[in-house]
Amino acid sequence: MASKEKQKSLNPLNSWATIILLCLVLGLAPFTPEPHVWGKIKWVLGGADGMKLMDWGDLVLHGFPWLLLGRLFILKVGTFIRGL
Repeated sequence: MASKEKQKSLNPLNSWATIILLCLVLGLAPFTPEPHVWGKIKWVLGGADGMKLMDWGDLVLHGFPWLLLGRLFILKVGTFIRGL
């Protein structure tokens, strides 16, 4: 059991440091004038008029680290709640 937990913790997708680094570097790049993912989200919420396949790909690429962060948060909260 302990080796399974250790193997699970070695997975970079279960590491807070890795996921936060991805969010800061890939999730927010380019930083000026606003984070790219934020601009894409506003574009989609505004109706996604004129979005091309490349724009959707950008949204997926820049949004993926944030999805990983949400996933890790849910996993850790679920583990914490089960431990109570």
